[in-house]
Amino acid sequence: MNIAHPTQAVPVRFRDLLAGEWMKLWSLRSTPWAFGVGAVAVLGVNLNASFADYRNYPHYSEGIRELFVPIWAMRDAFTLGGAMVFMLATGAVGALVIVGEYGTGQIRTTFAAVPDRRSVIVAKTVVLAAVMLVYGVLVAGVSFAATQAVLSGRDVGMSIGYPGAAAAVAASALLAPVCALVGFGLGALLRHTATTIVTLTGVLLLLPALVDGRSRWSATFLHALPQGAWRRLTEVGDSPVPVEFPWTAGGAWTVYAAWSLGAVAVALVAVHRRDV
Repeated sequence: MNIAHPTQAVPVRFRDLLAGEWMKLWSLRSTPWAFGVGAVAVLGVNLNASFADYRNYPHYSEGIRELFVPIWAMRDAFTLGGAMVFMLATGAVGALVIVGEYGTGQIRTTFAAVPDRRSVIVAKTVVLAAVMLVYGVLVAGVSFAATQAVLSGRDVGMSIGYPGAAAAVAASALLAPVCALVGFGLGALLRHTATTIVTLTGVLLLLPALVDGRSRWSATFLHALPQGAWRRLTEVGDSPVPVEFPWTAGGAWTVYAAWSLGAVAVALVAVHRRDV
């Protein structure tokens, strides 16, 4: 019978790493609060917009009524204000997944138990992305259903089968894992809660507000940001205002993928090359 040497390290299975990261995520007291408050805030902002349009719809001009479905109905389902809250809430959770361990020093215990740091980062990424995907689907789906139910009282609500509606809901749902991974990558790089949150806010919210998009270069820069990609993917119907520098849906989906993969790559490099 073969007996393992007492000092021989026992390989850690990847599913065990996933289980450990799952428990760590939900052991953070901020996690359920961030999910709950974020969802309530997003739904509150979007429903407020739909109720406002419900009240004011009889007073709208004929031109606005003609364009209300799908343009305004979709904007009520996914308002810019709601999206900004959503991005910040999910990005903050992604940052705390890694920054929290550095802050408490638990990361040393984790790497001592699992010397392969990249496996730890991959496990964190998988758990974070999966949880955020489910969260994003729930929030986006409920927001769309609730706002369109309100607008249906004026016979201007949209169904999920309307051309482009399902893609807009999917884009809003995927915004959650994308922003969470961006926060995760920044957290692994900066390793400080306040610095990470400030940087995250700047990247996701402030940069799009500071660039006007009036030139080709500035417009391209806006398109390359997560918020710009989300705006393009939630556009349904033909806007009455011509866009000088339009962006394709394929390009916007590519921006989603690039930010997600880039954030994971930054986290892998930062954790592998730097000391704890």
